[in-house]
This record gives sequence, structure tokens and C-alpha cells, in this order.
Amino acid sequence: IYWADGFVFVYSITDYESFRVLRPLHQHIRRIHPNANIPLLLMANKGDLLRARQVSSKEGLQLAGELSGTYCEVSARENCEGVHEAFQQLCQELSRSSGGCNGEKRRGLHLVRPKSPNMQDLKRRLKQALTSKGK
Repeated sequence: IYWADGFVFVYSITDYESFRVLRPLHQHIRRIHPNANIPLLLMANKGDLLRARQVSSKEGLQLAGELSGTYCEVSARENCEGVHEAFQQLCQELSRSSGGCNGEKRRGLHLVRPKSPNMQDLKRRLKQALTSKGK
């Protein structure tokens, strides 16, 4: 979330709970990036299951408007091309929004990642092997 250039919120049109959690998720992101204008794609999935629909297209469009995002309804099962087009659209938005950075280097939080114990063990063994060959 800290380094994101864009967000994709995916929910199922057959599961209202998956839709309901999007607003609090967006509020959480807004607390982290209060002044940022980060592109958002609201993707309604399972468009092939219209008989089981619990979230209307109107509700999805309304939420996308509230969150200043782009809305699309897709069926990953029946037509992955729709998913591809949605991501292409987000990438175009990202290109437009990042075009105005005037060459400034992007800064984010720097979190120190602990070294893997396996990697440390490998380094120790390699060092031991190299020192024993030198004797």
C-alpha cells in the first residue's frame, strides 16, 4: 500500500460482503496517502453469474464515482480479455499520472527486511568451505 502507483479493487457481484469491505479499504488507503491522487480500478468480477447477482452495476458505478475510480464489470471465467482491457486502462492512467513527476526520484518508506536464516546459513557454510580450502 505504501509504494502503490495504483490500486485494483476486485469484488464478486455474487458476494455483497466482498463489495461492502471496499469503502473501509479505501479509507485506510486515504489515511496512508491523504493528498495523493492514485488511480483506482474497481473491478466487478463474475459477470457471468447474473442470476446470483447481489451487487448491481449501478451500485458499482456509484462507488467508483465516490472513490474517484474507474469501473468495469468482467467475467474472468468466460472472457479474460475483459480483465486484460481493464488492466490496460489502469496502466494508461498510471502513465498519464506519473508523467508529471518532472524526473524526480520517487521516495517511499524504506523498511529493512530481515535476512533469511537460510541465506545466512548458506553464507556461513560458503565462508567455512573457502577458509578450509585455503589451509
